Amino acid sequence: MSTLDDLIKQFERFPGVGARQARRFAWHLMALPETDSQTISNLIAELPRSVTTCHSCYRFFTNRYNQGTTCDICSDPNRDRSKLLVVATDNDIPAIERSGVYTGLYFVLGGTVPLLSEPENKRLRANTLKETVQQRQTDQNLNEIILGFPVNPDGENTARFVRSKLDTLPDRTKIQVVELGRGLSTGSELEYADSDTIKHALLHRTERT
Repeated sequence: MSTLDDLIKQFERFPGVGARQARRFAWHLMALPETDSQTISNLIAELPRSVTTCHSCYRFFTNRYNQGTTCDICSDPNRDRSKLLVVATDNDIPAIERSGVYTGLYFVLGGTVPLLSEPENKRLRANTLKETVQQRQTDQNLNEIILGFPVNPDGENTARFVRSKLDTLPDRTKIQVVELGRGLSTGSELEYADSDTIKHALLHRTERT
């Protein structure tokens, strides 16, 4: 297999990228001036050194000012620590922040649980979520968890999976677990939803059984 074939295979591993689009990416890189290709290569190589994972919410953030191990959202003293919004990926957070209506903290689960797969997914941080909730119940008076997953079968299956994990908490009855309201249409991905839609979904979040 050639270098070009290897590169195309790597692009195919990107979310939402198929074989045809992967080839377009590779051909685009080959058509770039060498200086541009080198710039892209340097940026990719620099990512592990300039971007880190928040030890609190597990989203990626750029540590520009050596602020430590927590991102700017988690370290903001004005955020409401009684609320925790669980999302599938980092991509969902900017869309929610743009809505301007949510002021609590986040937890990035790390993906969704496909409907036809085994319920346990090794990549997901379900056990870490449980530990985070238990700690914040005591330290930060956490009383509401919002499940902010895509409005599709995989998202609904993930919500059930997370609920089953949270139901084993010792003080589960002291925490309200809710889901985003149906301002989001079926099949919606949070990262692509407009601010008004997300605002409506947050304001009309509901508790589901």
